[in-house]
Amino acid sequence: MVGSRTCAHLIQSAAGVMIFAEPRFGTAILGERDLAGLADANEELDRVVAQLLSRRPDISTLFLVGSCPSEVIKLDLAKAAERLNQRFFPKVRILNYSGSGIETTFTQGEDACLEAMVPVLPQSGDDSPSLMVVGTLADGVEDQFHRLFDQLGISPVYFFPPRRAANLPSIGKGTKLLVAQPFLSNTVRSLAARGATLLPSIYPLGIAGTTAWLRTAADAWGIDSGVFAQTIAPAVKRAEIALDRYRSVLKGRKVFLFPDSQLEIPLSRFLAQECGMELAEVGTPYIDRLLLEPEIALLPAGTLLSEGQDVERQLDRCRQAQPDITICGLGLANPLEAEGMTTKWSIELVFSPIQGYDQAADLAELFARPLERRRRLKI
Repeated sequence: MVGSRTCAHLIQSAAGVMIFAEPRFGTAILGERDLAGLADANEELDRVVAQLLSRRPDISTLFLVGSCPSEVIKLDLAKAAERLNQRFFPKVRILNYSGSGIETTFTQGEDACLEAMVPVLPQSGDDSPSLMVVGTLADGVEDQFHRLFDQLGISPVYFFPPRRAANLPSIGKGTKLLVAQPFLSNTVRSLAARGATLLPSIYPLGIAGTTAWLRTAADAWGIDSGVFAQTIAPAVKRAEIALDRYRSVLKGRKVFLFPDSQLEIPLSRFLAQECGMELAEVGTPYIDRLLLEPEIALLPAGTLLSEGQDVERQLDRCRQAQPDITICGLGLANPLEAEGMTTKWSIELVFSPIQGYDQAADLAELFARPLERRRRLKI
């Protein structure tokens, strides 16, 4: 993180929450003396990077993340990355992106990070088809999807980002993109500019979502519908049994979603379609119809969908709706709890493994747990 200590501290604190998402990063901070011109900022950056790499020789990719605009930190991180690459590449690849201006939602950080990696993806030598799953997934979820793709006969399959930064997937005109996270607008467009083709789909949340997501890839590979149904049947059966125990808790309950993570629309589809919940309002920071149109089409007719953040009006609508559970950011959760509402932190939905069949019941439990807590407190 490069910037004022205050900004870098805030980003580092947010990144610290990623401990739940198996982080693969380290952090170094430049102090205010650099911003005041008391030291050569480039010289100081070079020193800190060299020190970090000497302490962590296992690092193969290092991101320079600007926590403030370049005119504030007095550094052009793009040029700094080029200079440092001349010194450390190929042992270490150094990339950069801006953490400044990530104001719509913190998930833009992943989008910016992956977008920075797109230019260094190797070009595919031919146009033979390959599948690239785009978006960070927990290792266990990635393994489950890999097994299902193998059983279906879909190959080769690459995950972006890869587990090891050195194993970057190649990209070309034969690359088909299956997006696992709905907030990767810039990344998907950058991959398409490299020649890849987007496979429009809903997201692998819940049984129906995972089935449709896998079906999209299977159709692109011409997999027989009977083979597809037979392949997913055991996983679907397990998921149905596990999910049933939470449907009775959630069915008929009203949920209000404040805009926070850009996961709101796929989550709402899952809650309404598979758990029988009533959607009071679905708020989301930003709607990219390229990535969300299939999900929007599956929301119940008449669903109130709001884009952007007008917190006072949203609070008024939430109080009027009197939902059974409210999904919101940390800043709203405690005040709403004090008003007697049941809340769920939206940030936990980003940092939890919720994609895939084996996680469908876990996802439902995240919503059922606060309701059960409220029930016990009333008793």
